[in-house]
Amino acid sequence: MGQQRWAVLGSNSFSGSDLIDLLLEDPASHVLGLSRSPQKGPAFLPYLRHGGGRFRFEQADLNLEMGRVLGLLDGFRPQVVVNFAAQSEVAPSWEHPDHWFRTNTVALAELVNSLRRRDYLRRYVHVSSPEVYGSCSGVVREDAPLRPSTPYAASKAAADLLLATYARQFGFPVVTVRSTNVYGAHQQLHKIIPRTAVYLRLGRTIELHGGGCAVKSYIHVRDVSRGERAIAERGRPGEVYHLSPDAGVAVREVVRRICLGAGADFERATRVVDERPGQDAAYVIDSTRARTELGWSPSVGLDEGIARVIEWVDSRWDEIQGEPLEYRHRP
Repeated sequence: MGQQRWAVLGSNSFSGSDLIDLLLEDPASHVLGLSRSPQKGPAFLPYLRHGGGRFRFEQADLNLEMGRVLGLLDGFRPQVVVNFAAQSEVAPSWEHPDHWFRTNTVALAELVNSLRRRDYLRRYVHVSSPEVYGSCSGVVREDAPLRPSTPYAASKAAADLLLATYARQFGFPVVTVRSTNVYGAHQQLHKIIPRTAVYLRLGRTIELHGGGCAVKSYIHVRDVSRGERAIAERGRPGEVYHLSPDAGVAVREVVRRICLGAGADFERATRVVDERPGQDAAYVIDSTRARTELGWSPSVGLDEGIARVIEWVDSRWDEIQGEPLEYRHRP
């Protein structure tokens, strides 16, 4: 296929950094990474193991430096742009909804309106979220109506609708990905799976919101990255693709498995607290389209993935213990 040039926006994010790591395993891939935050070390950026020969990082903020972002893209001329850059937390979006819309909708609109005129772009991979469906029941497919129930979800749904409009009006080559609860080593420590492993080492109590009864569909980040690459390379422009595991599991059960893997007593390590506002009911995101059209399927089971997270926390403890354990919002 020759040289493949990828630009990854939000390259320092958990999912963005893993996709870069996967892409750089192919000698034909050259990647430009853009993020508003400076790079961290290898404990959180797995792609650093490849060195800098086929990867270039630039620190740039989509909200404040769009001209510079576009200049960097024009200089690199990527065939594929993958956009992970977003305000992605649900609960804090109630306090500052304008920040979520500024990044997830307004900046995206400016970016896409410019990129539609670039002749080098072959695919734009939009990283959306199943949160746009809101509270659902039964099996949810890609054509389900958008009924967001939080400001975060509303900002993502607005972006999804805008991109669908550009696909119809201008033939903009967007493909949209909606993945379920992504987890794995190198993840932000405030997320439930790494946070549980860290809290167990620190002897801190793990809070189970609503008793941990909410059912989530946890999928390993490498399975998501494989899916995103397949969608970028072979997905049909204008289509939405789900990436999800075979079954869901209650948060409580996930925490119990982590306790078991770490040799800790589940009942002593946890306590029940109130549920978060806007918590959607359990539902199943159907990924038949990705499985049948692209031959994708998840390959990392939950127990294996949890074991990898525990191993990562143990092996990188000196670096991890100095990192914040709670989400810190940046406008």
